[in-house]
Amino acid sequence: MTTHKGSCHCGAVTFEVQGDFTEGISCNCSHCKRKGMLLAFVPAAQFALTSSDATLTTYKFNKMQINHRFCKVCGVQPFGQSGDTMAINLNCLEDFDTESLTIKKVDGKNF
Repeated sequence: MTTHKGSCHCGAVTFEVQGDFTEGISCNCSHCKRKGMLLAFVPAAQFALTSSDATLTTYKFNKMQINHRFCKVCGVQPFGQSGDTMAINLNCLEDFDTESLTIKKVDGKNF
């Protein structure tokens, strides 16, 4: 399994995630669509925050089930968490070619 490094735009939030990503999820819910996220889900055990938690803040909405974590400095959301599952914004991985992914469209708007 490959270990990827990721970050927000300004670099205040950094993380590592293990995974061999071949598919990205494009969701049309009000949140994901506005942010243009491309997601992959992994168990929390495959994720490690490598920066301080102090630069992160959390946004919850709708059913209040997902902790959407984003940088207090630049506003980029590199990941979210719900229980033992991490939602990784693949656009925040360093040196990762998202053009090689198969994109799966999810109708989160009507979920």
